[in-house]
Amino acid sequence: MVIGLICNFTSTVITLSACCDFTDESSLAVKIEAVYSYAEQLHSCTQCEKRFSDQRYLKIHLNAHGSKYKCADCGKGFQNNDKLADHRRSHSGEKPFKCSVCSKRFSTARNVVRHSRIHSGEKPYKCHMCDKAFSESGHLSSHVRVHTGDKPYQCPQCDQSFKQSSTLQLHKRRAHSNARPYHCPHCEKLFNGSSELRRHVRIHTGAKPYSCTHCSQGFMWREQLTAHLLKSHNDGIWLSCRICQKKFSDRRNFRAHVNRHKGVKPYVCNECPKCFCTATDLRKHLIVHSNYKKLFCG
Repeated sequence: MVIGLICNFTSTVITLSACCDFTDESSLAVKIEAVYSYAEQLHSCTQCEKRFSDQRYLKIHLNAHGSKYKCADCGKGFQNNDKLADHRRSHSGEKPFKCSVCSKRFSTARNVVRHSRIHSGEKPYKCHMCDKAFSESGHLSSHVRVHTGDKPYQCPQCDQSFKQSSTLQLHKRRAHSNARPYHCPHCEKLFNGSSELRRHVRIHTGAKPYSCTHCSQGFMWREQLTAHLLKSHNDGIWLSCRICQKKFSDRRNFRAHVNRHKGVKPYVCNECPKCFCTATDLRKHLIVHSNYKKLFCG
């Protein structure tokens, strides 16, 4: 049975109610795609790529742009000093909040609440198009785009589009910038994203948060666990290249490999006309420009 949806739009709210207006799944999917695309474009920030379905959230967001509470490391603005303090921990790596069940530590109290749902199994956010449910509303929003194929966040410096604003921001830092505002509290290394910093810190702490369900072996990084499951327990799906039949356990490495076969170079240098298959190749190239500027600009 195909469930239809009636879409009611107001200036700040979109509601969906069940009906029987659609005769097939494809027409329903098209309608739902229109709903979510419209929702994301209702209220756009004029100073960055973020968009909001509720004008109240946009107003709150705009206050951050002109806020006096700015991060000294990356320049990001916040509504108040408490939120700035939360954000600064992403640079320092400080994690003062601890889960009462597993003792895992977090930089904000909000993240502890989200994490606690892993233990409780609570998934209050349900997809209208399939049976999947999620512990966070943001995860549901990202999942819906799997159904719609929508990638509303376009990079202004290359032709890549993304499903999430946060992924676009990370792409811009990785592919088009030398900025590295996140510093390791244990050594002098700098990183262009908080996720890279978190991964790096495990080298110092020895933390292995990813455990194999078959043999209990622990791993520092998720892709290590994925590779282990495939190689040692035949658990999972290999990604095979149709051109040379080479197999990959990691999706990012697989995409980079296919791009090399096809000659696709989506990462464009903003200093010269050169293009590259991967963000890593571009970052290595940007060092050339950085060293050139130091040599001639002092």
